[in-house]
Parts: sequence; structure tokens; C-alpha cells
Amino acid sequence: MVTQTATVRIFNFSAGPAVLPLPVLEQIRDEIVCLPGCGASVMEISHRSKQFKAIQSEAAETLARLLSVPAGYQILFLQGGSRLQFSMIPMNLLRGSEAAADYITTGSWGAKAITEARREGSVNEAWSGKDGGFRSLPTEADLELTAGAAYTYITSNETIQGVQFADDPAWSDSPLVCDCSSDFLSRPIDVSRYGLIYACAQKNAGPAGVTAVIISDDLLQRSSADLPGYLNYREHADADSMYNTPPTFAVYVLGLVAKWLRDDVGGLAAMQERNREKARLLYDVIDASEGFYEGHVARADRSLMNVTFRLSSDELDAKFLDEASRQGLGSLAGHRSVKGVRASIYNAMPRPGVVALRDFMRDFIAANG
Repeated sequence: MVTQTATVRIFNFSAGPAVLPLPVLEQIRDEIVCLPGCGASVMEISHRSKQFKAIQSEAAETLARLLSVPAGYQILFLQGGSRLQFSMIPMNLLRGSEAAADYITTGSWGAKAITEARREGSVNEAWSGKDGGFRSLPTEADLELTAGAAYTYITSNETIQGVQFADDPAWSDSPLVCDCSSDFLSRPIDVSRYGLIYACAQKNAGPAGVTAVIISDDLLQRSSADLPGYLNYREHADADSMYNTPPTFAVYVLGLVAKWLRDDVGGLAAMQERNREKARLLYDVIDASEGFYEGHVARADRSLMNVTFRLSSDELDAKFLDEASRQGLGSLAGHRSVKGVRASIYNAMPRPGVVALRDFMRDFIAANG
């Protein structure tokens, strides 16, 4: 069989599956056929083998250290992505409860989550940005929270619209549940403020296939024995994330990404500074463009992960995207519900890629403004 391999990598601004750190890709390449000490690929060895158990344990331990996860929490590796978590969370934390759950809807993913929660129990939408086009976040005064809520659900970063909570919220007395998929490991967070955090790896922490769930022991106790086994958080915790065959390759890569953050980047505070600087390069061009580029989100609520903007017409958007692609700047089209341009500049997007996009944006203004 004859194959042809592309040897030149573009700058990949895909929102997910997204760019991975080059050192991680190179290590995967070197180990994919035969994992050192195993005599086989990581995709071939048993999930019950001592080698894979060590891989999974180290991945969880590295995550715990990066995030300073306190005692009293479990780290689970599950499958099914956010779509499964939209259902598992209310099944485990709301079903059978007399209390309502509060949902704060700041974008498309939060809107999908609340739809699933309503199947399981009483839900209060404490705030929604839908009428405003999901362009901003609420203040504490905007929220209509429920006293004694079963939990309060937020999405830390909305990938489609590009809004992001800049800090860990502290305005709810109920357990805080967070979809952290698209800014997971991009900055330090205070895990103790949350009852449950989950993140699909393919945005910022690895390939598609694994979802990390960090859940407090208190919330684990809510999982009813009447739930189907795979949908019960306690079953997964009791089985050390091996209730079924785990996504072994995805867990292996997530562990490599976590070690890259620890060893090459120097931790999450250092990563946050990199991300702030990268985002500033693009937002400065948008702000200086005198309306040529129109940002989707209010300045105070802009995402460091997903920079969203439009030009003055669909035709100019299309021209921008076409010319950018021909210059090796790939996957910049905005989501179909928002359109325009979306530059996803996750942890692994190198600064030279953002600089190249910034320079292209400046050149495009000069040629078309």
C-alpha cells in the first residue's frame, strides 16, 4: 500500500477536536507502535494490565497536582462527552430531589444542558443570555437563584459564542457544577468552590473519547442505586474508572498533555499568562479596526480560548476565510449559528500561529478596508 504523508502542519484554529502540543504528538508518534516496556501499542494492551493501570493512575495524579485538587474529591475518566454529562448530572444530583436545580445559561452548550435537566426534575433558569444573543455574562445582581438549590450549573467558557467567566464564581450557596470543557487546564481554578467539574478532552486536554469528571465525595453520595450502572457516578468511582473498558488511548494522551503542562509550560499559572498574551494579540487588532472587525462578545466577558468576530458582510467573511486558509491558517469559520470567524487559541496553539493570524488580519484590513 502506497501512502502520501503531508509534512507541513498548518496553524489549526479548530474549536474541537483541536490542536495538540507538538511535543505530545511527537511522543505519541515515537510510542504508538510499541509503548516502552509493553511490547505492544497502548491501543493493544489490556486496560487491566499493570502498564495501563499505571498510565491511568499517573494521569489522574498529574491532573490532581496541576489543579491542586483537595482531599474529598474523586477524578473519573468517562466516555460520552458533554452530551452524556448533560443527562448524568441531573440523573445523579437532581432525580428524586424536592429541590430545584439552578441553571445559568450563557451560550449554546448551557442551553442544551438545561433541556436535558428538565427531563429529570425541577429546574430554575436563574439567568439566560439568549435574548441578547449570548454576548455577555450576568452580574450577581442579575441572577434569580433558588434558596437551597440542588446545585447550580454553569458553563465556564462557551465555545460557540466566545464568552468566558474570568474567575471562579462565588455567588451560590448550593454545590456549583461546571462544564469546563473548553478552558480546562487553561488556568488555575479553586476546585474547592465546585461540587463537580467536567471536561471533554478534545477541546483543550487531549483527543476525543475521554471526559474528565472531578466530583466531591458529598455529591457522590447522591447517586441512587436505582440508576443504570454506567450512568451512576458511584459505580465509576468504586471501579476506579474501569466499570467498562476505558478509552485507553485517550487517557494515555490526556496524561501526556498534563505532563507537558507540568514540565514544559511550568503549570497552570504560566499557561494562563501565555493564553492572556495570545488573546490580547487578536483582541487588540479587533479593537483598533474601527469596526472593520466586530467582536461578538462584550469586552469584559471575552474568552481567552475562542475569539469570535464578524466582518461587514457574509461575502467579506468568506473572502477572509478563503485567503486565511490559503496562508495556512485553518478551521477559522465560525459556528453555523453565529457565522463569521472563530479563532480557537487553546493551550496548544503556539504563539507564532496567533502572530501569523494577527498579521493576516492587519494585512486584510489594509487590502479591504
